[in-house]
Amino acid sequence: MAALKGRNLLSLADLTAEEMMRLIATAAKIKSGEINPQCPQKILGLVFKKASTRTRVSFTAAMYKLGGQVIDLNANLTQIGRGEPAADTARVLDRYLDVVAIRTYDQSEVEEFAQHSRIPILNALTDLEHPCQILADLLTVQEEFGGFKGYTMTYLGDGNNVAHSLILGCALAGMNVRVATPEGYEPDSTIVEQAQAISQGNSEVVITHDARAAVDGAHVLYTDVWASMGQEDDAAKRIPIFEPYQINQKLLDIADKTAIVLHCLPAHRGEEITEAVMEGSHSRIWDEVENRMHAQQALLAEVLGAV
Repeated sequence: MAALKGRNLLSLADLTAEEMMRLIATAAKIKSGEINPQCPQKILGLVFKKASTRTRVSFTAAMYKLGGQVIDLNANLTQIGRGEPAADTARVLDRYLDVVAIRTYDQSEVEEFAQHSRIPILNALTDLEHPCQILADLLTVQEEFGGFKGYTMTYLGDGNNVAHSLILGCALAGMNVRVATPEGYEPDSTIVEQAQAISQGNSEVVITHDARAAVDGAHVLYTDVWASMGQEDDAAKRIPIFEPYQINQKLLDIADKTAIVLHCLPAHRGEEITEAVMEGSHSRIWDEVENRMHAQQALLAEVLGAV
């Protein structure tokens, strides 16, 4: 049963559709109390080079709920922050820990960790992908609609790491995905082609510049900040470019009447999403937040062989 035992998760594309659906099902069972996997004496290391609230706390809470321990390897307090090569750090941590979650800039860094480690390496966010976030997002969608086929996820905003993982995750789930961005801010074409190959025509993968067309009839509206970490210098100039992609009541009115709204957070209220929509009856953002913990508890339990 432990198909993911010892495995890395560097990208959602590392999973088959069946493996991803198993993770979501495991997360749902953990949340409902149907199962309570335990990983006593297992240790999770957090190697975070980017600031974090939800990812840090949800991973920590998830590991504690599994009966394990967590070591927060703050880059400012370890040799990582003084330039120790990723390969050397990986081989050291491999001797002490049971699993490592890495939140950093370059995708190549998590890949290098994985190359030099025998324990599971989990991508807790890079500039290319955010796979753990999307596991929680899809759990939230499943809770709302009971499945994925025939439903449409629309992402509005920057074609960033969240957009990349959403495209891959929806393709694996058989859910239609539309991404609406300004010209010049589209998601990576390689990721889009990868998702189209995964979907095999069973669900649509659409990239457009037309926010209204992308939202029309959609069941999930999703957004993220318009300037990600490391892009702060561009934040002010991006605002007028991205304004047509703000999730507001006008766009929500075009979506399916049962549509829900998601945001990976932190949010800049009044920019990518209005206060009214974020706090309105269509928002499932706080359920989505909680589901980070359940999804990561499932992921840790799977890679550590506890389920």
